[in-house]
Amino acid sequence: MKRSMETENYHKGMRGMTAPGARNCDLVERVADTIKKHAMLARDETVLVGLSGGPDSVCLLSILSGLKERYGLALHAVYVNHNLRPEETPKEIRFCEDFCKEKGVNFLVKSIDVLSHAKNLGLNKQEAARDLRYRAFDEAAVEVGAEKIALAHNADDQIETICMRFLRGAGPAGLSGMPVKRSKVIRPLIEIERADIESFLSAGNVPFVVDSSNLGMEYFRNRIRRVLVPVMKELNPSLAGTMAHTASILQEEERYFSIVVTKALMKMISRKTNNRIELFLSPMESMDTVILRRVLRRAIEETDSLRGISFKHVEDIICLVRSGTSGKRLYLPRGIRVIRGYALLVITSEKAGRIGEYELCPPSEVAVKGTGTVIRAFHEDVSGDLGDGRTSVLFDAAAMKFPLRIRPRTAGDFFFPMGFGRRKKLQDFFVDAKVPRDERDMVPLVVSGEDIVWVAGYRADDRFRVQSGTEKFLRLDIVKGNC
Repeated sequence: MKRSMETENYHKGMRGMTAPGARNCDLVERVADTIKKHAMLARDETVLVGLSGGPDSVCLLSILSGLKERYGLALHAVYVNHNLRPEETPKEIRFCEDFCKEKGVNFLVKSIDVLSHAKNLGLNKQEAARDLRYRAFDEAAVEVGAEKIALAHNADDQIETICMRFLRGAGPAGLSGMPVKRSKVIRPLIEIERADIESFLSAGNVPFVVDSSNLGMEYFRNRIRRVLVPVMKELNPSLAGTMAHTASILQEEERYFSIVVTKALMKMISRKTNNRIELFLSPMESMDTVILRRVLRRAIEETDSLRGISFKHVEDIICLVRSGTSGKRLYLPRGIRVIRGYALLVITSEKAGRIGEYELCPPSEVAVKGTGTVIRAFHEDVSGDLGDGRTSVLFDAAAMKFPLRIRPRTAGDFFFPMGFGRRKKLQDFFVDAKVPRDERDMVPLVVSGEDIVWVAGYRADDRFRVQSGTEKFLRLDIVKGNC
């Protein structure tokens, strides 16, 4: 059925076909063969289709609608609003809604905030959009009870993906391209070229929407699509098939390596939570590098995701494993930390902790939650051992304002380190003392009024030191505790 479209957004295919019905039937059967070959669908499943209104997703929904009776499918479609193109999005949503109504398909809209997500996690727009888009697909699938999520990536998308990863420096896993299926996600058009999709739509007089962001040269993928791929196709007219064959070989090899890595990782895990994994160092120190790279990538994936993790990051971890010392650590994108202990390697995406604030009025003791330490304060009658400055210190009590407070660092903190002779920024002190930056908010500061008395566990402040005329003495010490 034809319908009127706004000319600046809606296009129809332009290729003439001598036998459009037969040609379209042929494409439907080719997609059905792909579905069967890769066991994408079972009978009577509920399928959620990602629908943008573009030619690929419109083609996918059209073909799955044609296969609906054959498989007994219950179809739903979802449009994900990225909130990046406010002028075009409402028109696209109306088009998708009308198209689904014509096909008898339930239609949903999900809205995501790409710019905020990118800013919060330090991602580029494309990475942030992909993260939130897949999250939206998962949420919509739960809402409609879908067993499968069908996405419209085609053979040309696969070429572009492999080229992008190759140019950015990927290993075999990256060069294997997009999988035909993973978990709930299936890609029924992955073996179909874009030209065939356009011919299908033209022959059936099927309308679709053009996303203006796909027309420019701003995005890396667009430049690959419009500049590199046409040259590659001139050199190899069968490029899509060649790339698909290469991707298939690499995917098969990655499946084998995945089994090897799983077995190796199971023997190495000391402890694991959703965002932290602890691995025994000993097996890694002698492990073949090819396997170790994959083990580390899998371990990172277990705690967060591999997005933003480069080959160099993995090589840095290997260097930490093989030549690092206990306490050394690496800071990876999105707050992932890798910490080398004496016998364990810890990979965590847990947010760095920050202690609370406490009042300290001698004689008393305070358990500082999260640090495993207790700070004690008590008066002494006479000057005794001045302490080591780190775990125990004797102070001039008359120079202090009570009650004392225990707090974490704040911006602009400074003190006069004992024996240093002048003022020093706390930030600079932590750097010089090699205090890991993710542990600095967990260092207790004992303060008198606004003045730091003691950086507990590290250094006392010279302004409160015991002098020849001191008459009142205060002992502060820090000991291990159950907190």
